[in-house]
This record gives sequence, C-alpha cells and structure tokens, in this order.
Amino acid sequence: MATQQRQFVKYTFLKVHPSWLAQSDQTRVSDKSDLVGTLERFSGRLMIRAYSTVGMRGDCDMLLWTVGSCLEDIQELFAAIQGSRMGRYLETPHSFLSMTKRSTYVDKHHHEGQEGTRLQVKPTGAKYLFVYPFVKTRGWYVLPKEERQAMMTAHIDVGHRYPSVKINTAYSFGLDDQEFVVAFESDSPADFLDLVMDLRETRGSEYTLRDTPIFTCILMTPGEALDMIAASPS
Repeated sequence: MATQQRQFVKYTFLKVHPSWLAQSDQTRVSDKSDLVGTLERFSGRLMIRAYSTVGMRGDCDMLLWTVGSCLEDIQELFAAIQGSRMGRYLETPHSFLSMTKRSTYVDKHHHEGQEGTRLQVKPTGAKYLFVYPFVKTRGWYVLPKEERQAMMTAHIDVGHRYPSVKINTAYSFGLDDQEFVVAFESDSPADFLDLVMDLRETRGSEYTLRDTPIFTCILMTPGEALDMIAASPS
C-alpha cells in the first residue's frame, strides 16, 4: 500500500470592498469572470472549493477552501487572485493555514476512512461547511496519555451519534496562530448544532481555550458565490 502524502489545507475568507459594488454591471461581470478563470487555471494543481458567507457573517463574503501537496501552489494561487481584476477590491479578514496529520487518538480498530486516519482531504459535497480555528489549554498536553485518550474516545463516541456530520481536522502547530482548524460538512445545520451542544457536555471540553470565530458557509461554484455578493444583470 502506497504511503499517502500529507496535504496543506488553507481556509481563506474574502471580503469585497464596497467600492466594487459601485462599479458598472459590465465591469463587475468582467471582474467576476476574470477571477473565476484564475481559479480554474489552478484547479489541476489544487483542490478548490468555494462557499458563500453572505448573510451569515458581516466580516466576510466568501470562503475559498484550498488543499494541495505544495505550499508554493497555494501561495501562487493567492498571488494570482491579488493580481486579478478583482484583486484590488479583495480583503482577507480571516486566513487559516494547516496540514493533514494522523490523529494519535484514533486507534487501528476504527473503520477505514474514519476522521483522524486520513492524510488526503476528501470533501463529501455537503451543502454546508462549518469552520473554526481551535486551541486547547496548555494543561491538556501535560495530562497522562491514557487520560487524554479516554476523553477523546468519549468525544469521538458523541460524534458517531451524528453520522450526517463529517469532520475534517487539520493541524496548525507552528504554521499558524491556532493549533487545529476543524471543518464540519453536513446537509443539516440542525444536526451540527445538536452535535456541538452535546460535545459541550464532555469532559474534554474543559480543555478548550478558544474555538472562535465560527463560520457557517454554503457550498456554491465560484461564480455563484461571487454572484451572491453582487448579482449579475439579467
């Protein structure tokens, strides 16, 4: 069996400057087409998923979820985005860099494909994505391994009650400000809400230092996500 290569996982939230909305319909259509073309040119080198956050938060308009084996590919993509016609109007209020890594808390007896055993990101295509950075207290890391394992096993067992929610965990130690970035895919926001509430009752939640900001994102094509910011004329 071939060894899977670890991947870089980047969540980039973009905000369009209000001055772009004052441009003519023709200019906005041209700008959006240019940006979509830029993303398409990189689609062979990177996994790129677009999500709209319009109406979900006030500090961003869309998410680009990018995954690849080469950090320089991600850098080149965003340099190209900045150089596109829309680039001068785009701000990045939130950006989270991470990598895939095998979890030390998921043992070999769990089923294949279980979260924590994958080094390759495989989105389900669910309509909603819930993303947030995550930091544990330093006290967590000095607990005995057996104690941490017991709490994580209880945490995982709660997750199994919600098969409609798939978690993607990536690691940021030394790469970015947070320790983890977690992204939950689901077609049911209600299931995700109930899952988070149930997880608050686990003992492991005592060791959460920070798990905000939280982003609710809706899957769209890049063109659709841009149209949600400023719809194209009929």
